[in-house]
Amino acid sequence: MITRLTDATFDAALNDLTDILHGCVHAGASIGFILPFHHADAQRYWETRVRPELRAGALDLFVAESGGRIRGTVQLIPASMPNQPHRADVAKLLVHPDARRQGLGRSLMNTLFARSSELGRTMLVLDTRSTDPSRILYQGLGFQTAGEIPNYCRNPFEPALEPTTFMFKDLAQAPKPQTGVAL
Repeated sequence: MITRLTDATFDAALNDLTDILHGCVHAGASIGFILPFHHADAQRYWETRVRPELRAGALDLFVAESGGRIRGTVQLIPASMPNQPHRADVAKLLVHPDARRQGLGRSLMNTLFARSSELGRTMLVLDTRSTDPSRILYQGLGFQTAGEIPNYCRNPFEPALEPTTFMFKDLAQAPKPQTGVAL
C-alpha cells in the first residue's frame, strides 16, 4: 500500500524511515551519505531535512507499506522557481534491503507519476550513481539519460569518487495507457 505522509503522520513513520535510510546506506546505496552512518544520523536527516520541507509543503513524501511496516519511500520536490512550474525532482527512492525485488520501488514511482500529473509537473529529473541498480529501474520506467558527470559522488564504503547519471522523464510525452479500443 502506498500513502502520502503529512506532517501529522510523520512521527508515526519516523522509526521505519530511519531504518530504511540506515539499511540502504549500509547496503551501499549512494544517496548522499557515507560510512560510518548511524541510526541517529538517519533520524537527524528525516527530522532536520525532510520534516521542515514536508511541513512547508515543499515536497511530497510517499511511503510503501508491506507486512505492517513502512519498507520504502520516495520524495517529489516541485521546482520552486517561476520559470519551472512544470518541473519536479525525484529524490531518495529507498526500499529497505530486506524488502527489495517485490515491486515497491516501481509502485512508489507510479504513485509519484500520478501525483506529478495532479500538480501539473510534466518534467521529472533525478540523479543516480551510474553503477547503482536503480538506474535500470529508472530506465524501465521511461527515464532517459541526460548525461553523466565523472567523479561526482563518493563511494559510501571507500574514498573513491564515482560518476553520477542525470536522468529525466517527460510525462507530457509519455505514452498514455490504453483505456479502450478505437474503432
